[in-house]
Amino acid sequence: MDWMIVLAFISQMVRISVPYTLAAIGGTFSERGGVVNIALEGILLNGAFTCVLATHYTGNPWVGVLAAVAGGVATASVHAVVSITFKAEQIVSGLAINLLAMGATRFFLRIIFGSSSNSERIAGLPEWDVPVLGDIPVLSTIFSSPLILATIVIIFASQFVLFKTSFGLRLRSVGEHPEAADSLGVNVSRVRYAGVLLSGALAGLGGAWLAMDQHSFTDGMSSGRGYIALAAMIVGKWNPLGAAGACLMFGAAESLQMQLQGQDVPTQFIQMIPYVATVVVLAGFIGRSIPPAADGVPYEKERQ
Repeated sequence: MDWMIVLAFISQMVRISVPYTLAAIGGTFSERGGVVNIALEGILLNGAFTCVLATHYTGNPWVGVLAAVAGGVATASVHAVVSITFKAEQIVSGLAINLLAMGATRFFLRIIFGSSSNSERIAGLPEWDVPVLGDIPVLSTIFSSPLILATIVIIFASQFVLFKTSFGLRLRSVGEHPEAADSLGVNVSRVRYAGVLLSGALAGLGGAWLAMDQHSFTDGMSSGRGYIALAAMIVGKWNPLGAAGACLMFGAAESLQMQLQGQDVPTQFIQMIPYVATVVVLAGFIGRSIPPAADGVPYEKERQ
């Protein structure tokens, strides 16, 4: 019985970690290119909303997933234009997008579904039946979910792209020393745009997971996950594998929060567990995590 509890905890931790991981890896691509992406929270929210909207009208959850990715890219493109083309303050741009996403999704939720709190129920993605894993709950949970499998592939693919390909080298170079990259013929703005848009696609996919997991859209359902994903990215030292590991840790904290509900523990203490874990981990690791040298610094040489 004790093993079943442990396995159920691990299964829940993995599922909770999916949106954190996708958003954190997205943030890694953006910041490795030199653009701070505080807008991950708004991208998650817009991704979840567009997923529900597309699934509601088409009845096809796969169309909803594609719409979520498109919604994430569209949201990230706003941040890219403001931050890269117009060289505005990146943190302010991200926060503005987050506030806009909160208000816009609530507004359209009421217009389309007649409720300012939640949408109608939608169909989720079909889960794959893997008979040989039926007696192993954790593996069955992981390998039966298409989005969990996709997330695992994305983690390792992102690690490879970032550190083993010419695109990854260019992205890291414009995040560390854009002047040097420019002198070698690298288009700094174009590469930074690619990093930000890629972050939007991944965070939008994270929003699709939220929508599919709950089979609906709920007002403010991102619930700070974008900010925690940024913390995971920092703890993971701007490395996809490290960020994924940190997300599992935050997922464990949130899973513990759920396990303690209904126990003889004050509700306020239970609710603050994930956020306390975030602060404690950052306090222990942020001093040893060095961001890309040009992270958050607009590239001005184009004007000279």
